[in-house]
Amino acid sequence: MKHARVIYEGVTQSATERDGQLLLTDGRVAAQDAVTWLPPLVPTPRPRTILALGLNYADHAKELEFKAPEEPLVFIKGEGTLTGHRQFTRRPADVQFMHYECELAVVIGKTAKKVRQGDAYDFVAGYTVANDYAIRDYLENWYRPNLRVKNRDSCTPLGPWLVDAADVPNPMNLQLQTGVNGQLTQSGNTHDMIFDVSFLIEYFSSFMTLSPGDLILTGTPDGVVDCKPGDIVITEIEGLGALLNTIQGPA
Repeated sequence: MKHARVIYEGVTQSATERDGQLLLTDGRVAAQDAVTWLPPLVPTPRPRTILALGLNYADHAKELEFKAPEEPLVFIKGEGTLTGHRQFTRRPADVQFMHYECELAVVIGKTAKKVRQGDAYDFVAGYTVANDYAIRDYLENWYRPNLRVKNRDSCTPLGPWLVDAADVPNPMNLQLQTGVNGQLTQSGNTHDMIFDVSFLIEYFSSFMTLSPGDLILTGTPDGVVDCKPGDIVITEIEGLGALLNTIQGPA
């Protein structure tokens, strides 16, 4: 099932996809273009922890002329970074290179502590699409990203749907792609991750507790390009949907 969170007529509601429309929790049906989309966070509306992988595709590491990591390269993001489908992300005035990152996002469904890799998928509620924009101008180095690289307000669109884990038979074989203004600029597959979903859940839960609603953003393949104000960016993952975002200039 595909779940969403939206604002309709001033009220925040959960929704599910029904024949191309939205079935709201109050029983009404709304068109997809009649709502304001929010990040589809289920089972809780707010994540406690957002973990994001860097350089988790070997081709992306090569693209950046960097050695692929031998253990997960991870940073933590704040909740304020998240925004929804069809929303806007700002590009600061002084920036020379700001790029998208199409990523499979894993939503934790129940408390996970010291989980074995073979049991890891039992702790997943579902999957969604993330676009984790990065600003290279602010990067100190790939092992110590400046906060402004990945923790700016609304720099991470998420959605449009949270798809139940049961409806994604193999999250490690999904096509990813990104288009900018209708032109395909990135293409890859989740099977090319260096550290897969089950490994990451075992790895993180070995030293920290994962809670329902926590997010793991699993990295992006190669093919990132600079995004300018006015650009319409669509990040899409097979079976999960197409996430649309528009770049705005400085306020």
